[in-house]
Amino acid sequence: DNKNLFAASLFMMKDNKWKDMRSTLSPAFTGSKMRSMFQLMNEVAQHTLAHVKKQPSVFTPQGLELEVKDFITRFTNDIIASTAFGLQVDSYADMDNEFYQMGKKVTTFTFAQNLKFMLFANFKKLMKLLDIQLFDKESTDYFMRLVLDAMKYRQEHNIIRPDMINMLMESRGMFKNHDNGKTSNREWSDVDIVGQCFLFFFAGFETSAALTCLTCHELMENPDVQEKLLQEIQDVEEQLEGKTLGYETIMGMQYLDMVVQECLRKWPGAIAADRVCSKDISYDLGDGQKLELKKGDIIWMPIVGFHRDAKYFENPMKFDPERFNPDNKEKLHPCAFMPFGVGPRNCIGSRFALLETKVMVYYLLREFKLVPAQKSCIPLKLNPAGFQLVPKNGFWIKFISRA
Repeated sequence: DNKNLFAASLFMMKDNKWKDMRSTLSPAFTGSKMRSMFQLMNEVAQHTLAHVKKQPSVFTPQGLELEVKDFITRFTNDIIASTAFGLQVDSYADMDNEFYQMGKKVTTFTFAQNLKFMLFANFKKLMKLLDIQLFDKESTDYFMRLVLDAMKYRQEHNIIRPDMINMLMESRGMFKNHDNGKTSNREWSDVDIVGQCFLFFFAGFETSAALTCLTCHELMENPDVQEKLLQEIQDVEEQLEGKTLGYETIMGMQYLDMVVQECLRKWPGAIAADRVCSKDISYDLGDGQKLELKKGDIIWMPIVGFHRDAKYFENPMKFDPERFNPDNKEKLHPCAFMPFGVGPRNCIGSRFALLETKVMVYYLLREFKLVPAQKSCIPLKLNPAGFQLVPKNGFWIKFISRA
């Protein structure tokens, strides 16, 4: 059955099977792996900048008015193509490439798909019984063919690549582990393998692009923040003395991190998260009151509610990166800020998503001044339909070259 890729993904796994898959995938997101992925992100970022610079108006005082969602999504698409699937895709040179079009198809949710997504998350067995699929056959067949053909070719030609497919092949016993020389042998089906690559694509395609777009929008709307971040970028450029930006350098940029963290607070990619109780628990709430939770109970955590609660964040609708300076960050309630969830089932790709956004914001701000366009939505009002953080009329920003 090659239809239930989402059901076979880490997101839907439970108990020991989840633990096994999580421990297998975790090495893909360590600091050392991020360093190797950073080089690729750098290269794709240059393609993105070149795409903008091809527009002559960007070099005029009037600037280039651009709906940034499409070209930022192409950036995240090309990175995922390489790091998860081992594909070299240039979505700026080939605007209609199949990988990008499939990505748009599976991440553009209709009302019916939104409903099915909620049902899948909460009534997995019922959906399986009714044989209801989240994605159509064309999409799932495409990803099955993509991954399985790549695995077959790599095994036949003994090709080793530092990407997710290779790591899953090692865990399945198709290759020796490149780091320790040992061979694992996990009983995973083709659907299990493809499901993890599909989840990485599904989760990263839309959410990373949205975070980058929202960060750019807040910088456009808050010129004082933009100016302060630009100063940090210019200081880094001066220290580099013409050398290429490195992983350690961008990870050491304190104000850039503060800006991205504040964007995640105001605009978290997941508005809520759920957990299932694994055992009976009794909480003492004080005043003689207790909260009794039974095994199997589902708890929903309203992430956006915590992030915008004045009890935890004063004047919550104000975009203020200083909330996350070293002194203030220490004072935050440990569970008031959770853009990637909390506990062992937090988002496995959070470091990857943050790095993608930081790389793109760094280069865009270094090259361009971001100012409101005629169609810019200020203050930002999101389209209430669907899960995606998308404004009603798009992410319109005017780019003016600093050259």
